[in-house]
Amino acid sequence: MPTALIADDEPNLAAELAERLTRFWPELTIVGMPRNGIEALAQINATQPDFAFLDIRMPGLDGLKVASLATDTRVIFVTAYDEYAVEAFDKSAVDYLLKPLSDERLLRCIARLQREAPAPAPVALPPASKDTGPIRWLTVGLGDTTHLIAVDEVAFFQATDKYTEVVVGDKRHLIRTPLKDLALRLDPERFVQVHRGVIVSLAAIDHVQRDLLGRLRIHLRNRTDTLPVSRAYTGLFKQM
Repeated sequence: MPTALIADDEPNLAAELAERLTRFWPELTIVGMPRNGIEALAQINATQPDFAFLDIRMPGLDGLKVASLATDTRVIFVTAYDEYAVEAFDKSAVDYLLKPLSDERLLRCIARLQREAPAPAPVALPPASKDTGPIRWLTVGLGDTTHLIAVDEVAFFQATDKYTEVVVGDKRHLIRTPLKDLALRLDPERFVQVHRGVIVSLAAIDHVQRDLLGRLRIHLRNRTDTLPVSRAYTGLFKQM
């Protein structure tokens, strides 16, 4: 389960952010809510959270200094001041959220964190249900029209804020079925999960490339899209 720390010298604002994060991302566990930079750094070192939501102007150490020392935790700044944005991204910030923070902006941030979060340990899709077999068709609604899509034609599935994006040819459709539920119904000999938020068709893969930092990305046949491979799934391409 992903974990996060919230550091803000205004306890009411920290509590509000914690409530909204819990509501929009139930799987996220809040491991601490320190009220100054020194406590924030100490708790980050002690708990090693996946994410730290940091105010910038805090007593003791400011959020920028905390971020520069918290090298193993991904930092999201939440501040009322926009003048620190360039320096924040120089500290490898994942996102920069301005107060007052709207639900829409927070949801976009959460979607990004979910896409980039480490995936769980399994390295392949579980077998499809023996009772029903792998799913072969999807129905996609657009206005008053319903389209029938053959699963074999799908290049990849990608989780979005509230839906799953189905990419077929030059078209992208949205369905309400969560990616984790689709994983149980797809044929594991045709589809493989390569990231917490991505399932790709093996037939659609052209090649897999490793960058200078050792990260893998999938290049697809006849498409410009590239797909990330998270560390938990690199074993699928261990021959590289």
